[in-house]
Amino acid sequence: MPFFKGQIVKLLTDYFEDDYRRIQHAVSVLRYAENIMENSDSCDPEVVVAAALLHDVGIKPSEKELGYNNGKTQEEYGPPVVRALLADIGFPEDKLQKVVDIVGNHHSPSRFDYPELAVLKEADRIVNRMEEAKAVGSAGKA
Repeated sequence: MPFFKGQIVKLLTDYFEDDYRRIQHAVSVLRYAENIMENSDSCDPEVVVAAALLHDVGIKPSEKELGYNNGKTQEEYGPPVVRALLADIGFPEDKLQKVVDIVGNHHSPSRFDYPELAVLKEADRIVNRMEEAKAVGSAGKA
């Protein structure tokens, strides 16, 4: 797909609109995922990019419907959103299903033996820890 990463970034920003925290988180996860992926010959780069940028799309419908989100609700609400977003740009079905599976499993014990899932989980874990450390540091300065 031409300009694939740009297409996914546009999907992300259109979807999250002014939620810059979520957008920044996804971009950071992508950065780490791409670095981790360099050590794996078995990862599909398009699956990693799509999963990294769209892994948290379940937050928005979860918060709208339930008033909160957590890992479980992200895994429940995210896959249909990812499927619709990627189908709209003609993402190949075999790759689309893999991204859907990854988004639906990025917080719980792995149900799939995808190297891309392992990459996303590690990248998300790194970014979450960094964000938590920054938040704790900021709270101490208040």
